[in-house]
Amino acid sequence: MTSSRRPDALLATAASALALTLALPATAQTADPVDVGPKNAPDQEPAFAEQTRAPQADSGVALTQDIIAEGLTHPWGIAVLPGGDGYLVTERSGDLRHITPDGTISDPIAGIPEVLSIEQAGLLDVAIGPDFGSDRMIYWTYSKPQGEGMSATAAARGVLSEDLTEVTDVEDIFVQEPASPSPMHYGSRILFDGEGHALITTGEHFTEEERVYAQDLDKTYGKTVRVNLDGSVPDDNPFADQSDALPEIWSYGHRNIQGAAIRDNGEFWTIEHGPKGGDELNHIEAGTNYGWPVISYGINYDGSEVSGGDTAQDGMEQPRYYWDPVIAPGGMTFYDGEMFGDWQGDLFIGALVSDGIVRLELDGDTVTGEERLATDLGRVRDVVVDEDGSFLLITDYDDGALLRLSAE
Repeated sequence: MTSSRRPDALLATAASALALTLALPATAQTADPVDVGPKNAPDQEPAFAEQTRAPQADSGVALTQDIIAEGLTHPWGIAVLPGGDGYLVTERSGDLRHITPDGTISDPIAGIPEVLSIEQAGLLDVAIGPDFGSDRMIYWTYSKPQGEGMSATAAARGVLSEDLTEVTDVEDIFVQEPASPSPMHYGSRILFDGEGHALITTGEHFTEEERVYAQDLDKTYGKTVRVNLDGSVPDDNPFADQSDALPEIWSYGHRNIQGAAIRDNGEFWTIEHGPKGGDELNHIEAGTNYGWPVISYGINYDGSEVSGGDTAQDGMEQPRYYWDPVIAPGGMTFYDGEMFGDWQGDLFIGALVSDGIVRLELDGDTVTGEERLATDLGRVRDVVVDEDGSFLLITDYDDGALLRLSAE
């Protein structure tokens, strides 16, 4: 059988196909998924094709690493002060520091309330308030001592002095209920939705007895919380009119949310630590149940199934993406800077176990590619974008560091 097409037409078609292939982005050309090793739960299957092990992305971007400051004690959160005034960095031991752009580390900023500092407890996230230019208000989350060894995730705010040495007018705007004896799984990030609200993430304190509280609407374990900037509860919260629920709850069924970010379209996204396998990326919708511990990917640390091994159930939302094995996520941010133009809108996640940063490419709600970057940095607890578009990272060690990643 011979072709009726002319040879020159066949050559033109082949050339067009080759040109199209070369023009496709790296993830579209790469059929192999990101290489992350064997699953902890090999019998589990994703709910949809793009939910895990996305195609391996390779952006080909070369990064320069610079150390801004060293000698930090388990730094946990970073906030960029406007106008080139440097950075605020929390240390889990309980100190808030100002770090200048040239790396000078301040004495502890006065006025931060007492924190419980043991195991995973301590001073956690820090954020510049949305009206900082007029009120100099900063916000932070911490493990609040509640007496007799009990503690709770709390969020507070205060006025940062002009000389950056103290905070005054300190007040809590959220305290988790009830207090817990377990110094584990506090969450916790605080961010702002641009509409006058603070969004706060919590954990469920880890123990088998307590983790079930993530499903209870009369407790703020394993929840995202939405309050006004002064801590009052908005009338339009999903459970504000429900007598058997705490009105500040925005979503529930979470394990331990240590990363959160607002997308440029206003969407609220979180990332939470799963069990052994099962770290989750979620697009948060008001009033939605995200399943923990009734459904989960991965397994318990002792190798047993989580709640019978169910990964799906009616009325419980699926994660948009999950990792098995885990990356152990820290903070995350959607990129909106100018230094890396090809990364606009991509999601960058600090990783504590897989090390460095995980970059995700998204098409709407779907992860289309995954790339591991700067994996020589070790445990990255938080990642933010500086005013010039470079990345700022902190490493979670006894001798932690604040670092910059920029384009070569």
